[in-house]
Amino acid sequence: MESCGMNVIKYILFIFNLVFAISGIGIIAAGALVLCDVGEFSHFLEGRIMAPPIVLIVAGSIVFIIAFLGCYGAIKEHYNMLIAFAAALLIIFVIELAVGIAAAVFKNDFSMAMKDTLKESMKNYTEADRLAWDNVQKKLECCGVDGPEDWTPAKGFTVASFPTSCCADMQAICQIGSTSLYREGCFSKLEMRVRKGATILIGVGIGIAFVEIAGIVLACCLATAVKRESDK
Repeated sequence: MESCGMNVIKYILFIFNLVFAISGIGIIAAGALVLCDVGEFSHFLEGRIMAPPIVLIVAGSIVFIIAFLGCYGAIKEHYNMLIAFAAALLIIFVIELAVGIAAAVFKNDFSMAMKDTLKESMKNYTEADRLAWDNVQKKLECCGVDGPEDWTPAKGFTVASFPTSCCADMQAICQIGSTSLYREGCFSKLEMRVRKGATILIGVGIGIAFVEIAGIVLACCLATAVKRESDK
């Protein structure tokens, strides 16, 4: 097959797939980055909040694998493999689109669910909850759900002593009036952390979506040209 136009498409698709394989690694890295960033606070986050970065890591792994499928199909001008490659890209695109829509629709529900989890954890306050609260309060420099007042007698705690993680100076007694007492609640800071991660995922997802559409079009064009040549 020596058609100049087809050769151009073939090599464009081959180069595209090399770039696509690298983008798969980028997707995995972005998902892992977000998962590491919010994963340490998983005690307060529902599974559905943790799902998008995990889905992105899985999608990135699949993208990396099928990129080689596209490379082989393009160089060998293999019709069935090109169609399989285009179909795989389409499936990944639909999955990413579905995850994005779900995240947008349930965005407010995620926030409310996270706040309820924080309050429930404070109410139970088991050893696991204590460790999780100490971790989030130290890392995010916050105190309570909405503020230090959440650790007062009205909530079932002693006003004289906040958890030491509520204060920057953990050697001193942490109480009302302490200059090192964190004034901001953990909910707003944790929500900001989750939203920042979501923004990264959305940006990566949109960028990859355009790449996938381009791949589908190129693969279909080359597959059509291969089919036309084989029918002559």
